[in-house]
Amino acid sequence: MPEARPSHAAYLDLLARRAPAEEYDEPLVRAREAGASPGELAALESGKLQALRIRAELEGRRRREAELTALIETVHDLAGLRDLDDVLRAIVQRARSLLGTEVAYMTLTDHERGDTYMRVTEGSVSARFQQVRLGMGEGLGGLVAQTARPYVTDNYPADERFRHTGAIDAAVGEEGLIAILGVPLLLGGRDVIGVLYAADRRARVFEREQIALLGSFAAHAAVAIDTARLLSETRDAMAELETANETMERASDVHDRLTELVLRGGDVTDVAAAVSEVLAGRVEFVEPATASARPAVERSRSAGYAMRDGGTWVTAVSAGGELLGALVLHGHPALDPVDQRTFERAAMVTSLLLLARRSAGEAEQRVRGELLDDLLDSTSHDPRLLRDRAARLQADLDAPHVLLSARLEGHPEWEKNAGGEKEESLGRQRLWAAASHLAATRHGLAAARDGGIVLLLPLPAGGTPSGTAQDIAPQLGHSAGAPVTVGASAPVPAPAAVSGAVAAAYPEARRCVDALRLLGRSGQGAAAEDFGFIGMLLTDSRDVGSFVRRTLGPVLDYDARRGTDLVATMDAYFACGMSPARAKDELHVHVNTVAQRLERVARLLGDDWQSPERALETQLALRLNRLAGAVGG
Repeated sequence: MPEARPSHAAYLDLLARRAPAEEYDEPLVRAREAGASPGELAALESGKLQALRIRAELEGRRRREAELTALIETVHDLAGLRDLDDVLRAIVQRARSLLGTEVAYMTLTDHERGDTYMRVTEGSVSARFQQVRLGMGEGLGGLVAQTARPYVTDNYPADERFRHTGAIDAAVGEEGLIAILGVPLLLGGRDVIGVLYAADRRARVFEREQIALLGSFAAHAAVAIDTARLLSETRDAMAELETANETMERASDVHDRLTELVLRGGDVTDVAAAVSEVLAGRVEFVEPATASARPAVERSRSAGYAMRDGGTWVTAVSAGGELLGALVLHGHPALDPVDQRTFERAAMVTSLLLLARRSAGEAEQRVRGELLDDLLDSTSHDPRLLRDRAARLQADLDAPHVLLSARLEGHPEWEKNAGGEKEESLGRQRLWAAASHLAATRHGLAAARDGGIVLLLPLPAGGTPSGTAQDIAPQLGHSAGAPVTVGASAPVPAPAAVSGAVAAAYPEARRCVDALRLLGRSGQGAAAEDFGFIGMLLTDSRDVGSFVRRTLGPVLDYDARRGTDLVATMDAYFACGMSPARAKDELHVHVNTVAQRLERVARLLGDDWQSPERALETQLALRLNRLAGAVGG
């Protein structure tokens, strides 16, 4: 039987299953293929057009139903918000979602200045746009705020209906907005509290239904904003009523908290944090050197109470006439008497904590120094007892260490005080304090000895004595306020508590300091390995093999790996006064072969291997290597 021709029922089937618009041509195509008459085809074409109109109407209704559902859900969500900022953000986010735009934003009316200002944005990328202000009647938004009517444009930059200004056009241009819809946020029918916008960065026609949808949303949003404002004002009024009672409670709370801090061994940071929380400001502790430069701090110390210092408050932290620092309160142009007394009480507690910390620190420094003195002076102590003492200081003598000798440059060892008595110079005091802090933080030991400082520090994994000395010298110099020269020993093998291991390393570290000074390198750090063959003279071990390896290692390895004899070529080259032409006769090879071998040496040792300084070390290393070979043979 011939296949049945498509009929109007096919369009009903397409409508029932919500087929896409392009499928509505299929009944006509099948009818033509089946040989339908022109009349039948015309009827089908008419049926297709009717079906597409019905489809468009159904789609529009479904879309409006979805938009109304979204609007109802949005209004319901807004009703549950109480914080004003949350309400404003939610309004802008939902406006963008409802209309499916790239950007949404809101301006609020400033009745005092007579304009509107940007309050919240969603999808914006321009800082200028996020800070723009619009005068009444300026731009699209200013016109909406002035007339309390919605306005829309599919191409704002080219739309001459609006009063363009340089500032507004620059902000809109930087954001890249083209199509803009703005609707008023109305209270009481005419009171415009702001404008709600939806915008795209491309030309777009906002349909009448979309304008009405955003307008309906804006009406509900205005009520939500007003409700949130009223709630905020109510909360503020309640807070003011509670302030008087809270003031007394806060004073009692501060007293209890500061007392607890002292009892549990809190520090200055804890005090500052507690007072910051209580006073709702930022409190910082400043060191004596910084505090003494502020006249208000000296006035506070003399008067015994907090002083106003510009936009801050300061109170001196002192004990027995000595300035230990100061507390600075930011964010409080004025203090009521209760808060001022709280601030001053915090300074008293801080002074007690600083004195306690100083006593504890001095005791720990003394213990660390005594332990290092025992390691340096005596070989009769029980290693087990030394390890136990170190463990209590969080120092591990079973790890490799390096011994450092540090000397302050350019500062007198002693200076006279106001009474004419000699006391240790400020630079030496700072050096000792810095070294003690370094020893504590790196789990090492420090002691004052022979007019300088001695440090025993763990050697970092992969680190070297040279690198440690070069790292420590500028740190100590910065703290002491003057150059500090640091010499390092060879690694002190584990366990460092073995009798004599630390004591044997000390002379080498001191000789490195002396060598740096003689070479005009005061203020730097180095170990024996940094001085080439001179370094052998600084050590007790006279480690010839290490010197030869440091100087000739790449060449020795190359000869061993390739079976070449670059070392013999270097020997002949130096023996012949560094003349390739004479060396070729000694080696019985062509002069080009000598040149090629010397080029290989340069690639292995560096292009400066023939410089006067390195040539001397290289020749010494060659001779020591030859002697070692002769002895070994």
